[in-house]
Amino acid sequence: MRSGLELDADKVEAFFRENLQDFHGYVEITQFKGGQSNPTYKVSSGRKSWVIRRKPPGQLLPSAHAVDREFRVLTALGKTNVPVPKTHLLCMDEAILGTPFYVMDYVEGQVYWNALLPDATPAHPRCPTHGCADRSRCPCRSEIRRAYRAHHW
Repeated sequence: MRSGLELDADKVEAFFRENLQDFHGYVEITQFKGGQSNPTYKVSSGRKSWVIRRKPPGQLLPSAHAVDREFRVLTALGKTNVPVPKTHLLCMDEAILGTPFYVMDYVEGQVYWNALLPDATPAHPRCPTHGCADRSRCPCRSEIRRAYRAHHW
């Protein structure tokens, strides 16, 4: 893990044991190399894995690194046809891991480090409708707009 961004495995394990129904055993934590500006970790235990995304430590602008908003957006999109990981918990208590964080399912798949998605192909599309002739009518965009209106982010 990158220096200053380490997670205390005992605290993660205690939190998971108390808050996740399908958690059993001990945790193994690895940090993703990217994660945009929010540190992102894979937490594995046996056959199940989750992802923790948290605010970085230190002084931040109040609206910066809004993991609570990110959690609400993913949770709302999870009720649509947009393919997103299932969200589990949002923890705003900084005493747990040092900064607010949320937990979602880990999903195996292609990771694109370039936001322009130059490597996207029909086998690994940008969205289920990669190649839409009219991007404004893309089903994913319609679902996102509908979720936005319903939840007022």
